[in-house]
Order: sequence, then C-alpha cells, then structure tokens
Amino acid sequence: MSSQASGLRVASVIFALFAIGHVVRLVNQAQVTVATYQIPMWVSVVALIIAAVLSIWMWRLSSARG
Repeated sequence: MSSQASGLRVASVIFALFAIGHVVRLVNQAQVTVATYQIPMWVSVVALIIAAVLSIWMWRLSSARG
C-alpha cells in the first residue's frame, strides 16, 4: 500500500471517529455549550453527514489507489 493510500485510510478513520462522536451526542442528547451559547442538535446532524461522507469517500479513494 502506498503512503498516499495509507494517508487516505488514516484520514478516513479520523472522520469516522468524528461521525461516531456525533452519533453518541445525538443518542445521548448531550448538550454542548460554548461560552454561553448552546450548540443546537441539528449542527451534529449536519456534521455527522459531512464526516460520514468524507470517511466513505476517502476509504474508497484509498482502495482504488491501493
């Protein structure tokens, strides 16, 4: 496996971990507060979708290269 493919796999796993973190937040209904502002749950839904798509995309790219 080339170093590019390895880098894409590592990035894919990192994005997958972010997606899992957002799933955990959504399931547990955990509130996130920055200073005095509460981050709404829909932000985690959007971030989950983006992180999952990036993770799948990078994994597929790494498989095509390797």
